[in-house]
Amino acid sequence: MALYTDKVMDHFENPRNVGTIENADGVGEVGNPVCGDIMKMYLKIDDDVITDVKFKTFGCGSAIATSSMATELVKGKTIDEALELTNKAVVEALDGLPARKIHCSVLAEDAIKAALVDYYTKSGREMPESLRNFEPHED
Repeated sequence: MALYTDKVMDHFENPRNVGTIENADGVGEVGNPVCGDIMKMYLKIDDDVITDVKFKTFGCGSAIATSSMATELVKGKTIDEALELTNKAVVEALDGLPARKIHCSVLAEDAIKAALVDYYTKSGREMPESLRNFEPHED
């Protein structure tokens, strides 16, 4: 049995939305000190809709694949819809990850949320309750 699904391999070998956004409305960076993965997400937001999203990830294939999938899942969505993104949704969209790589999907969720925190902070808009005490996961 293959360790990684076809979707994981596709997003690793052909990641979507790689890069940076000049003058991004929100930028979030998270990392996992145990494995060394670092994800940085850039959001462009117009009228509460994520019109563009890019990422830069330093890490393993699962980290790259989950970053790529997370960007696909929030692009074109409203902020409220993006706030509903969970690491489980990222894993399901990739048709699964090995148990020891689930932390990569948590990083992807956290990177999106960190970018949204940055957006609300920069724009001076009131932070949604779900983001007010946001702290990226440590494990």
